Amino acid sequence: MSLTDNGASVETARGPISGAALGRTLMHEHLFVLSTEVTENWPESWGDDDERVQSAAAQLNELKASGYDTFVDCSVAGLGRNVERQRRVAELTNMNIIVATGLYTYRDLPFQLEGRGPGSTYGGPEFLDKLFIRDIEVGIAGSGVRAAILKCAIDEPGLTPGVERVLRTVARAQRETGVPITTHTHAAAEGGLEQQRVFAEEGVDLGDVIIGHSGDSDDLDYLMRLIDKGSYLGLDRFGFDVMLSHDRRIATLVALCERGLEERIVLSHDYSCHNEWLDHSYIAEHAPRWSFFHIERDVLPELRDRGVRERQIETMLVDNPRRIFTQARS
Repeated sequence: MSLTDNGASVETARGPISGAALGRTLMHEHLFVLSTEVTENWPESWGDDDERVQSAAAQLNELKASGYDTFVDCSVAGLGRNVERQRRVAELTNMNIIVATGLYTYRDLPFQLEGRGPGSTYGGPEFLDKLFIRDIEVGIAGSGVRAAILKCAIDEPGLTPGVERVLRTVARAQRETGVPITTHTHAAAEGGLEQQRVFAEEGVDLGDVIIGHSGDSDDLDYLMRLIDKGSYLGLDRFGFDVMLSHDRRIATLVALCERGLEERIVLSHDYSCHNEWLDHSYIAEHAPRWSFFHIERDVLPELRDRGVRERQIETMLVDNPRRIFTQARS
């Protein structure tokens, strides 16, 4: 697959758009975060499907009206991805919704995947990367909607066999298709460095990788090591002050911008239209400003007050996402 910055198209839930049409982009968000088996067997926790879809579209329409154009939905298998639901939301909003593929786990693979493949009970060849590649090159679950980014995770348990298998299959799919990788990490354990090591061993250009949730750390030494290896930093949990306080997140971003590193940073919230995993009363108490609008309403004014220039803000919200999705690949 060969892409160039000139006229490259980017796949969305409504089909391809030009890179220039991406506009202001939130690089790590979610429509819905679900445990599908729970939701299907105890549907009262989910509620009316049409109401959820309409509510999500209303939130994205409000986001569009606030000046944002593209929403990267990082929900993949393990987070309740449902491509038909994503497409229904997309039909009700003018926001560009970019869809991801990959697999989200902190420890083990689902049983139907864990039992087959290298190192598994029954052995056999690896097949996960072929699933991810099909999502990118053909479409997801027969929908025709094609993924434009790969997603994987590492958390406090570290590089378990299941996690490593996903990272390596994501890396091979990236090399085959050229689409970028975004990740979930446990910043306190410096999980981004482990991801970079595995990706590099598989031949991935680390400039095609966003190390997600890097903004959960204000350890500039750790963040600089990630940048020095070539990756983008996802400062993508603004408002989720449970992991790191708002003031420390702002101070870290300002310090990086003072070093002229805005070209290696993307911004987001890791928020969702509906999340079945969270205790919402706890979030209301400990992260009351967490929403899709926190960056626009709270973060950007503080950055400007602290001396971050408008050009730097546009680099992080517009230029870097466009470059990530359209830069030349081979």
